[in-house]
Amino acid sequence: MASTTRDNGNGGVEFADEDDGRVTATDIETGVASFGDDRAEALRMLADALDAHHGKGESVDDGEVAAELGLDEDEIGSEGRPPWDT
Repeated sequence: MASTTRDNGNGGVEFADEDDGRVTATDIETGVASFGDDRAEALRMLADALDAHHGKGESVDDGEVAAELGLDEDEIGSEGRPPWDT
């Protein structure tokens, strides 16, 4: 079970030490959270997550990502496309 290091009702960031050794950083105002191997990495990842949450992230080209991961877009499983990919 995770344990938090501070309860701050005035905003800011709350850290939780996870059972697997990672650290979760949660922005109290938005509820956006991310994790890393230590607090510094968790904060860097949280900054990226907050950028995405506020619409400041970079757009992603699905075909480019599929190619990088070695996925063949023509080989869709029997379930078909996910509902958000219409």
